[in-house]
Amino acid sequence: MQTIATNKKANHNYLIEEKFEAGLVLTGAEVKSLRVNNGSIKESYIMEKGGQLWLTNCHIKKYSSSIEKKNNPTREKKILVNKKELNKITGSSKKEGMSVIPLLLYFNDKGLVKLTIGLGKGKKKYDKRLAIKSREWAINKQRIEKNKEI
Repeated sequence: MQTIATNKKANHNYLIEEKFEAGLVLTGAEVKSLRVNNGSIKESYIMEKGGQLWLTNCHIKKYSSSIEKKNNPTREKKILVNKKELNKITGSSKKEGMSVIPLLLYFNDKGLVKLTIGLGKGKKKYDKRLAIKSREWAINKQRIEKNKEI
């Protein structure tokens, strides 16, 4: 598995409850561009249109050797999931406070571009602070234990 792009803010801003693996509909030039790590899902989000999922605002830079005249680096890309997964994702996303977030863009073992989708709730400001406090406490605890051994 070769990682192309990660959404680092997703785990900070959302409490991920469930993850799904999905495919993407891309052009050949977009796949070649992703092979040289010219993709980003930092500001992207997933929405439903006409019973299908679409990845919006995913930036894939133009491939340098491409001859395509029409190149829109942030065009909407169709997400490929099973019908059962689609129903589960759309049903859960309609609940209050639930969001569908792109987490990871990568090449699988067969060389296909895959997207890991997370289904989660947005964190409040105090939840984020609590997570930071607990993380810092764990680091400090390790330092204290390390100093005791010396």
